Amino acid sequence: MMDFFSKFCCVKGSDRKNQGKKDSTWRIFSLKELQLATNNFNYDNKLGEGGFGSVYWGQLWDGSQIAVKRLKSWSNKAEVEFSVEVEILARVRHKNLLTLRGYCAEGQERLIVYDYMTNLSLLSHLHGQHSAECHLDWPRRMNIAVGAAEGIAYLHHYATPHIIHRDIKASNVLLDSDFKAQVADFGFAKFIPDGATHVTTRVKGTLGYLAPEYAMLGKASESCDVYSFGILLLELASGKKPIEKLSSTIKRPITDWALPLARERNFGELADQRLNGNYVEEELKRVIFVGLVCADNRPEKRPTMLEVVELLKGDKAKFAALEDDEMFKGSVAADSGTEDSSEIMSEDKEPKQEIEDVKP
Repeated sequence: MMDFFSKFCCVKGSDRKNQGKKDSTWRIFSLKELQLATNNFNYDNKLGEGGFGSVYWGQLWDGSQIAVKRLKSWSNKAEVEFSVEVEILARVRHKNLLTLRGYCAEGQERLIVYDYMTNLSLLSHLHGQHSAECHLDWPRRMNIAVGAAEGIAYLHHYATPHIIHRDIKASNVLLDSDFKAQVADFGFAKFIPDGATHVTTRVKGTLGYLAPEYAMLGKASESCDVYSFGILLLELASGKKPIEKLSSTIKRPITDWALPLARERNFGELADQRLNGNYVEEELKRVIFVGLVCADNRPEKRPTMLEVVELLKGDKAKFAALEDDEMFKGSVAADSGTEDSSEIMSEDKEPKQEIEDVKP
């Protein structure tokens, strides 16, 4: 453990890319300080809970608000995830990545301290406690899409070494006071060595967002994050969950619902009904088409995150080529790469879900 922290402390002053950089400093917190800030991790301060442990709201002596992730129990597995997340957050600085405030490692306690996000997670606004309040108008959704894409593109293309997140989902996109996206939770993230196309690893993530080649073969790459982000885009535009339960035995992936409507150019049906028709159709079309091509079952067909950013920002030439893609023509039975997606949801093939969605 000491080897990690001696290496980790050297990261603080290291030179980083300036792409979207935001100024921030982190520090080591004492356990007593965090106990005082969270009222001894009081249940009333709890923001969410998942497979890793719990997240608590807290307030420091200077009045600043923080979120504290407290690992459930000490173990080698928890130690690894704690170390990975702290090291990655210390290395990266981007306006759309959650800022590390610091950490605490005393005895068997492992805690990570972040900026508190006033508007909680995207999940809470799409499917949780804020879903009926309609805070997400179309301009905010579009800004969230672009911001989250830029944060992930930074990880893939500008961080050194490159980083794959491995758990892109609505509960891991947090929203600040201005509803700007902050990609969070790097406990499952992996560094990609120079020249490597993928890393083979144990499957971790959330059902509905997992790329097929990762869910079935454990091959993790930047392209797997692109797939997850595609599902997130469809979720953001439509307000539907990644997997819809049609009956006690039948589940439908969001791609199987969205692709036929996209081919018909039926954007009124694709748009979240809570928008009441108040959206820019060209932008909605862009989000839906980009989401579907990102979530293609064939990794070679997916764009890079840099291309995703360009498409979402309105690169007309690139989008014209995308709109003309075979995926968006012909019948639903065409070889789009979505027909087999339901296979990863059958009971005997369902990958173990290593972490639960944070409760909003």
